[in-house]
Amino acid sequence: QVQLVESGGGLVQAGGSLRLSCAASGRTFSNYHMAWFRQAPGTERQFVAASFSDSTLVYADSVKGRFNMSRDNAKNTQYLQMNSLKPEDTAVYYCAALSNRYRSTKDPRDYDYWGQGTQVTVSS
Repeated sequence: QVQLVESGGGLVQAGGSLRLSCAASGRTFSNYHMAWFRQAPGTERQFVAASFSDSTLVYADSVKGRFNMSRDNAKNTQYLQMNSLKPEDTAVYYCAALSNRYRSTKDPRDYDYWGQGTQVTVSS
C-alpha cells in the first residue's frame, strides 16, 4: 500500500504561481510512476504531468512550459510547480502512483493509489 497526501493548493490570481506537494509513505517511492491529474466540476479526471520511474517527465500540452514536475526520492515527495496560472487551471488536483511493474501511462484508470486532492482556484 502507498499513502499519498497532497498539500499546497489555494486561491491565486491569474498569472500567479502555486506549488503543490505530494508526500508518499508505505513503499519505496522510487519504484513507482508518479503523476498529477486534475478534475474540474462536471468533467473527467485529466492528465497533467507524470514522472515515470525511469526519470522520464511528460506534460499535458495545456500546461507545457508553465508547469514543472519534480520528485525527490530521498524525501518520498513529488512537487508540481505551477506558473502563469490561468482560470482554466481551476480544479481539484490529485497525485497518483502506479508500481513500475506496470508500463508507464497517462491514463488515470491505470493508477492504483490516489491522494485526497487539493483545490486550486485561479481567479481572473
